[in-house]
Amino acid sequence: MTNNQASVRIGRIDFTNVWPLFYYFPFSSFGSDLEVTQQVPSGLNRAMAEGRIDIGAISSFAYGENFDEYLVFPDMSVSAFGQVNSILLFHRKPLEELGDAKIALPTTSATSINLLKIILTKFYGLHPEYEYAAPELEPMMKNADAALLIGDHAIRASWEKNGYLVTDLATEWTRLTGQWMTFAVCTIRKQTVEQYPALVSRIYEAFLESKSKSLADPAALVRDAQKLIGGTEAYWQRYFSELCYEFGPKQWEGLSLYYQYAAELGFLKRNVPLQIWKDNSVVRVTE
Repeated sequence: MTNNQASVRIGRIDFTNVWPLFYYFPFSSFGSDLEVTQQVPSGLNRAMAEGRIDIGAISSFAYGENFDEYLVFPDMSVSAFGQVNSILLFHRKPLEELGDAKIALPTTSATSINLLKIILTKFYGLHPEYEYAAPELEPMMKNADAALLIGDHAIRASWEKNGYLVTDLATEWTRLTGQWMTFAVCTIRKQTVEQYPALVSRIYEAFLESKSKSLADPAALVRDAQKLIGGTEAYWQRYFSELCYEFGPKQWEGLSLYYQYAAELGFLKRNVPLQIWKDNSVVRVTE
């Protein structure tokens, strides 16, 4: 890349659940070729859609909204088959009794909000009232019957003895569908692939190396998570081991079903094909 060309801009979700993809990423070795910005998922989704970010671990739902502009890196995601521990609905009554409930939603999410709506609408036949609020459990519950929290906000709230019922949305999705759930995908703008194919390959390999090194020995991640968020060493060891950072055919199948339901219910305007980046030139498309 020459000096008069713009850097590739990478967006990073400001939650611990994506740490393995970035923790050992060798940013310094890329010099001025890369810029990095850190935001909550909703902010990163907007920046990607507006072309202010070129590569990002964005919400899966955000890919579905703008897939015409994007490709998805294989082998990288934030997924779960069953428990995810950081996408949690706190509620006063059982799920099946939330039909006339008021549910507070965080302003930080997209995939999880629509996952909740899919679960309640398609599988329980419920149409509660939804409202948005800052992601703090007790203020959310003052005027609501249930509250959805994601990421580090959900983790902190799960440690409190607040007396609420707690539903892990990934557990519920897998119970109802038998499928994986993918909450975030590493997405790249098609224009960036066309402009900087060699650099994109280097970035992809660096992500994979960071993921591999992080998961092979998560001790450093665990220590930093304890310092930043709190909690025990055992909690964070279990947390990082239960999350899945792969993105292959099993995860594609689960995410495609999520997109199918989202389109059926009108949360997405159309069906979403998964367009998978490969060697900067070959794209595998799954419906």
